[in-house]
Amino acid sequence: MPAPSNSDDQLSLLPLPPSPPQQPIVYPLRHSLSSPISRIAISWSRGNSLRLSLLPQPSSNDGNHVNGGDDSSGGGSVVEVKLSAGNSGIDDDSQWRRIVYGSVAPFAMFQNRKNSVFALSKLSLPNVDWWEYVMEYSKEINSLLGTTKSMASIVEDPRRILTVDEEPTSLKAAWELLEIFYADKQSQTWLPERLVDWLADYDNLFSETQHTVYSKLLDLQHHILHLQVIEDDPKYWDCLSSALSLGWLDIVVKLLRLHGSYELDQIGKRETENGLVEAVVVLVSKMPRLRPELQAGRLGECYRNKSDFVKGWETWRARVTKLECSSFWVDCGHQKTREGLRKILQIMLGNTEHLSATTYNWVELYISHFLYIRPFTVGLESLYGLAQKCIQLKPVSHPHSLMGLMVGILGENTEVVLAECSRAFGPWMVTHAIELLTAGNDQSEILLHEVRQNLGGVSIEELHRLVYAQVLASHQLTWQIAPVYLTSCKPGIGMLEILLYRQPVHFKQGLLKSLEICRLYELDDVSSNIMKIAGIHHWKHGRKGSGIFWLQQAQDEIRLNKIAQQLFDFVGKSISEESFKQWEGLIELLGSDTRTAGGLEFLHKYRDFKRSLQQAVDGKASDAARQAVESLIMLMKNSSTPQRFWLPLLYDSLKLLTWREGPLLDVAQTNLLLNKLQELSIARMRPDYVEADLPTQALSSVRLALATNLGRAILEEQ
Repeated sequence: MPAPSNSDDQLSLLPLPPSPPQQPIVYPLRHSLSSPISRIAISWSRGNSLRLSLLPQPSSNDGNHVNGGDDSSGGGSVVEVKLSAGNSGIDDDSQWRRIVYGSVAPFAMFQNRKNSVFALSKLSLPNVDWWEYVMEYSKEINSLLGTTKSMASIVEDPRRILTVDEEPTSLKAAWELLEIFYADKQSQTWLPERLVDWLADYDNLFSETQHTVYSKLLDLQHHILHLQVIEDDPKYWDCLSSALSLGWLDIVVKLLRLHGSYELDQIGKRETENGLVEAVVVLVSKMPRLRPELQAGRLGECYRNKSDFVKGWETWRARVTKLECSSFWVDCGHQKTREGLRKILQIMLGNTEHLSATTYNWVELYISHFLYIRPFTVGLESLYGLAQKCIQLKPVSHPHSLMGLMVGILGENTEVVLAECSRAFGPWMVTHAIELLTAGNDQSEILLHEVRQNLGGVSIEELHRLVYAQVLASHQLTWQIAPVYLTSCKPGIGMLEILLYRQPVHFKQGLLKSLEICRLYELDDVSSNIMKIAGIHHWKHGRKGSGIFWLQQAQDEIRLNKIAQQLFDFVGKSISEESFKQWEGLIELLGSDTRTAGGLEFLHKYRDFKRSLQQAVDGKASDAARQAVESLIMLMKNSSTPQRFWLPLLYDSLKLLTWREGPLLDVAQTNLLLNKLQELSIARMRPDYVEADLPTQALSSVRLALATNLGRAILEEQ
C-alpha cells in the first residue's frame, strides 16, 4: 500500500489515494422552533448519527424562555440526523451486530474451501462443482438476514388477503437477487419464475417510494371489510387484474371466491355468472409454470422441461381463448363481473395494454411479460433488452435501490452492481457478495481479482475487504473480528499488526483477546511487543505488580533491570522495615526462578534476609538468627548485590554481630565482612559513590561490632 501523505492518513488503517472533490451532501433539518436559533450544539450519537441541539434565542426578560415567557417554546429542540446513505432496512444496532458476527464463520469457512480447491487445481486433481459451495455459503448468509415471507393467503379469515409474517428488508432482497443470478446455477432454466417469486416476497419494498400492486391489495384489504357487495366495487376488479399480472394466483383465486355469486341465499338466478367465475378460477389455478415445484399454497401446474411446458402452455391458452369467445357472456347479467372477468382473460392472453394498465412500475411490468407474453425468455441479453423496454414504458421518478441493482445485474455490469451494493447497503454487503459475483463468471473474476497499482497493489476484492475491516476496527464491539478479513488479503498481516498495536492494554480482557489473536495468526513478535507495552503502561500508572508480570511474560530483561535499578534506588534510601513492605509484594512476584529478572535477583534474596532478620530481632528462635547470618553472607558474596547496599546490610545486622549467646559468624566469615568494609572505605573516595541514608556513626558502629565478633570467634574456635 502507498505510504500516507499527511498526518490524517496516519490515523487510518487503510491509506487510500485522495478522491476528487465532491459536492457536500446537504441534509435538511426538521425542528419545531418558531423563534430564531441562537446556538447549535453538535455531538455524536450512537452509531453514525449526528445529534444537533438547536437552542432558541432567549428573550430579554427571561433567559430560559422565548416569545415573552412562553413555556412551550423554551428548552430548544434535539434532532438526530442519520449520516448513513444506506437503505438496508435494518436500523437496529444489535441486529446489525448479529449479522456481522454471524457472517464471520461462513466467510472464513468459504475462504478455507477456496484455498483447498485452489491447491487441488494445482495438483491437477478432479475438481468439484464450485457453485454448490457458493450456494451453501449464500444460504448461510441469507439465513442471517431473516426468514421473510411477506405475502400469504389466510384460510381462516375469508376477507383477509395479505399477512406479513416478518417485515422483509432491502438487504435480504438484494442478497437473494444476487443469489438468483450468480450463485444458483441449477435454476437458470427457470430464471423468470425465480423472479416472479422474488417480486412476490419483496414487492412491498417498492411501496416506500411509489404505488405497487402490494400497496393496492393492502388498501383493498382494509376496504372490503366494510363492503356488502364486493363485485360492485371497481377496486376489487382492479386489484384482481393487478395480482394476476404478477402471477399471484392464490390471491386471485381467493378474491374470486369472495364473489357474491358463490353465496347460497341469492335473489334471482346467477348460475351463469357463477359458472363463468368458476371457469376463470379453474383457468387461473391450472396456469402452466416452467419450474420444478411450487411452494405450499401456490397454484399452477409445474412443468420441469421446456417441451412439456410448450404443450401445456398451448393447451391452456386455447382454453382461455375458447372461454373468451364463449356465448355465455351474453347471459351474464352483471356488467362489472362480465367486464372484470374478460379483462382477466385478456391478461392471461398477454394483452399489453391491460398489463401496462394493471402494473405500477417497470419491475412489475417486467414480471408480467415473463408470465404472459415471453414465458420462454432465456439468456441475460434477452432479459436486459426486455428490462430496457419496460423502463421506457414505465419510467420511475424516484427509483428504489433494488431497481438499480437489478439493472446492473441484467446488464452484466459488475462495476454497477458493486457500486449499487456499496451505495445502498454498505461495505458488509460488498465484501460478502463478491463471492457470489465471481462464482463461475470469468469476466467478473478477472475484474475483481486483478492486482491494480493505482489501488496500492491490491485487487478490488481485497480493497473492499480492507475497507470493511477498517469499519469493523473502528468499533470496540467488532474490532476483534476484523482479523478474519484482514488476513484474507495480501497486505492484511501488516494492517493487522497496526490494529493490534492500537488496541488499549489497560483492560485485561481486551489485552488477552489481542494476545489470543496473535497466537492464532502466529504473530509472536507482536505478542511480545504488546506485553511489553502493557507492562510499561501498568508500571507508569502505579500498577507495579501487573507491570512486572507482563514484562516477565515478554521476557524483557532490559526493562526488568531498569525496574530493578528503580527498586535499588528506593531501597537504598532507607532500609527500614516500613519502607520495604510496599516493595515486598513485587519481590514476591518474582518467584523462585529469577534468571529472567536480571538484577532483581538481589531483591529476591534480600527479601529472605529481611524475613529471617525480623524473626531474629523478635527473639523467636536462634535458628532464625543463624539463617539470617547465612543469608547475609550469601548477599555479601553474591556479585549481584550492589556495593552501596553493603553498609546498610551490615548496619541492619548489628544485632547479629553482637549476639549475646555467642558469636554467630566464624573467623572466616568475619574476615570476609571486614574485607568488604575495607573495599567500601576505598570506594567512598570515588566521586560517583552514593552515600546510604544511614546515621553518621554507622560505619564505626559496624567496624566495632565486627572487631568484637572477630575476637569472640577466635576465642570460640580455640
